[in-house]
Amino acid sequence: MHIVFFGDQHLDSLGGAQVSMRLQREFLERAGHTVTVVAPRMHGKRASTAAVSAGAPAAGDLDLPSMPITLDREYSMTWPGGGTDRFLDRAMTRRPPVDLVHVQADFWGAFIGHRFARRHGIPVVHTMHNRVDVGIAAVTPLHRPVLAVLNLWRRSAMRGIGASPVRGSDGWAFLQGLAAGASAVTAPSTHFARRLEQHGVFGSVDVIWNGIDDDVRDATLAAAPPEREPGRPRFVWLGRMSPEKRLLPFLQAFVAAGVDAELEIIGGGGQRAAAEKVVAGLSNVRFAGRLSYPQTLARIAAADALVQTSIGFETQGMTPFEAATLGTPSVICDPDIAAEFGGGLWAVPEADAAEPQRIAALARTLREAASDIAAGAAPTPVPAVVEGFRQSSRTGAMVEVYRRVLAADQKKR
Repeated sequence: MHIVFFGDQHLDSLGGAQVSMRLQREFLERAGHTVTVVAPRMHGKRASTAAVSAGAPAAGDLDLPSMPITLDREYSMTWPGGGTDRFLDRAMTRRPPVDLVHVQADFWGAFIGHRFARRHGIPVVHTMHNRVDVGIAAVTPLHRPVLAVLNLWRRSAMRGIGASPVRGSDGWAFLQGLAAGASAVTAPSTHFARRLEQHGVFGSVDVIWNGIDDDVRDATLAAAPPEREPGRPRFVWLGRMSPEKRLLPFLQAFVAAGVDAELEIIGGGGQRAAAEKVVAGLSNVRFAGRLSYPQTLARIAAADALVQTSIGFETQGMTPFEAATLGTPSVICDPDIAAEFGGGLWAVPEADAAEPQRIAALARTLREAASDIAAGAAPTPVPAVVEGFRQSSRTGAMVEVYRRVLAADQKKR
């Protein structure tokens, strides 16, 4: 099969969806399939030197003309319109015939992908990675008018896609409109799949976790010491440093907890300077910056506990799953994510409380976790989660969805 992925952001940019899509592409290619990734061209410091100098994307990528949309130029966007459609169609003539479009985007990438599929009569699988309502509410108090504008944009950009236009101005209407052109919708967790169904986004949503690279996982575990290194408890937090990830409240909780423990913060983003101020003067807190995927997994494996702090935003929450596959338990703030694991973690209570109560509850849980770790009584991740998160098994499950969609499409013709 030749599958075309559509993303909102280039796969070399920072983000869980990008990590997942890179792994999906690699394991699909290992299985003999061809994958083209269509996404906006990067502009930041980490943009490919070859792409910048020669104007050509890396093999397997199709970089669209774009504009940077963040101050650090990490993220960019491509306008979904006739010009982009023509650029994309011309570029795709130099690639093999497309069997299936897999949209893994929520904004311009989704619009562009569905428009491409409609023009060429190609079936679509759409993976929902994002709770757009929660994410937008986390970064602006004007989330309702922003969602209303997004729905207007969606109706304009996707006019004629789906059996009938989807009305409404909230986040669920937005996702329902995106799903209108899909033959199948997948979600990376049971809790998000059920929410999508309950809000009428799609009738039956397939649950397919995002996975971890089998080989890197095995190499990470092989390189790890057989016994825990001596020393005080070691916590690790990683992700994008933005409000919805709740890094600042976590650091406030860590300070309030007063635990004799080490903390490593991995990642980058707009809140780094503010985060450093919260823990200024603490010698037991280290900011590692952005690390490679293997480096990040090695740090997770070396830690005694990973801390997951967002609430209501994550559609899966990849980091605690990655930690579990490496034998590292997690402190989890989001009750939906905690329920997905079935045990083997420290669940933080009071997720629905006001922020001061949430911070206090997290501080108490951090003290409990540090005490358990020091006593050698840390929980053990559930074996089913450990094995079920391998990317090879996740790719196999997704290929079954592809085949089902293609078989149904053949019957219609």
